[in-house]
Amino acid sequence: MLKTLLLAVILTTAIGIYDFKVPALDGNGTIDLAAYKGKKILIVNTASKCGYTPQYDELEKLYEKYKDKMVIIGFPANNFGQQEPGTNTEIQEFCKKNYGVSFPMAEKISVKGDDIHPLYKYLTEEAKKLGIEDPVKWNFTKFLIDEKGKLVTVFPSKVKPMSEEITKYLN
Repeated sequence: MLKTLLLAVILTTAIGIYDFKVPALDGNGTIDLAAYKGKKILIVNTASKCGYTPQYDELEKLYEKYKDKMVIIGFPANNFGQQEPGTNTEIQEFCKKNYGVSFPMAEKISVKGDDIHPLYKYLTEEAKKLGIEDPVKWNFTKFLIDEKGKLVTVFPSKVKPMSEEITKYLN
């Protein structure tokens, strides 16, 4: 009886995408992923000094075009080639000034390694269930979550935000 009860408690407290809250890049409050239930979520690890940094422009265009049905959340990370060395304030200023980023951006985190952020640990585990081993290979990896909080797929860095590979899930 006690074992059954414990198992029921464990199963009902399983972590899902909507359980995560992350500090916002601007230092004002948190980004609560539960606020995006019913919308698709595109989670992207970003960097300001990467060959893929110009994708901020397309991410903003994608966000503007589809913001009624999806949200993009950027996660600055310095895991690859030290390409995000700035402070949260510097990153925010860079994104606004150079790309007019208006989608939510989280504080700088680690997306890989021993100090991986719990959200990225969760996303990596979910990707493994889809047969995608080691999904975060570089900056601007994109995780697409459906309206119910389930990981749909992972797009590698080279996939541009406005490409049909991504937009086919939004039309």
